[in-house]
Amino acid sequence: MGLKQFAAKIFAKYIVQQTAQWANEPVATQEAVFASLITQARNTQFGKDHGFDQIKTHGDFIKSVPVRDYEDLKPYVQKVVAGEKDVLWPGQPAYFAKTSGTTSGAKYIPITKASIQEQVKASRDAILHYIHQSGNSDFVTRKMIFLQGSPVLDTSGYIPTGRLSGISAHYVPAYLQRNRLPSWETNCIEDWETKVAAVVKETIAEDMGVIAGIPSWVQMYFERLKAASGKPVGDLFKHFNLFIYGGVNYDPYRANFENLIGRKVDTIELFPASEGFLPTKTCAMKKACYYS
Repeated sequence: MGLKQFAAKIFAKYIVQQTAQWANEPVATQEAVFASLITQARNTQFGKDHGFDQIKTHGDFIKSVPVRDYEDLKPYVQKVVAGEKDVLWPGQPAYFAKTSGTTSGAKYIPITKASIQEQVKASRDAILHYIHQSGNSDFVTRKMIFLQGSPVLDTSGYIPTGRLSGISAHYVPAYLQRNRLPSWETNCIEDWETKVAAVVKETIAEDMGVIAGIPSWVQMYFERLKAASGKPVGDLFKHFNLFIYGGVNYDPYRANFENLIGRKVDTIELFPASEGFLPTKTCAMKKACYYS
């Protein structure tokens, strides 16, 4: 075992212990987070409109803040888009994540510096929990690919705007940059067909250990790899043993993935919504599935 693999296991154990401290006290943890959020947002326009200074409990919050959809919140969002400060959160968001959901058409989700850092942390911690639970840290010395949207942001407005996966590309930890693929230039390609072709060219001869992305995107990548090499992905990348995914249900893709790869691989599922990341499930071959 190399130094990097050993260090990853030590760090993974530490993070699991840190997680346990708050996870074993879920009610107290959520109450502390709730109180902190209400206090921070008390003097925002939304906080004043909804009496945050009078909210002490979750019950108070339910009475003061009705459930609503994006269209109901849109007037607040439009003020933020126009450059107003202290509307939904103190100051201004660092970014807008543009997302085309199933309702309301295109939505603009405010992303603060704190929220993007928490999203990166959630992804990191999911991988560290997997290392601790499975004992597998071999992949940390090999190449990793994150299939994502272009990191090029629209800066024509007051706040930079882009797809969440593109925004996240600006926050890949420094210790992963050396092993990370594809190149920044390839990642910036907007046309998906052109981008996948470039990704295949850059990665086909690499020693890939981790592949991550929305299953439909990764399936196309695997199909192109197999067509270009004439080999199953698992033969092409002999040390590929971890697939990280989110965005859609993986089960409809599972059989096709195992056929394209030629074998089963371990998986980590994330819930990568623009509103926040949640690690949900880790499955290791010949082991149980772990839920976070």
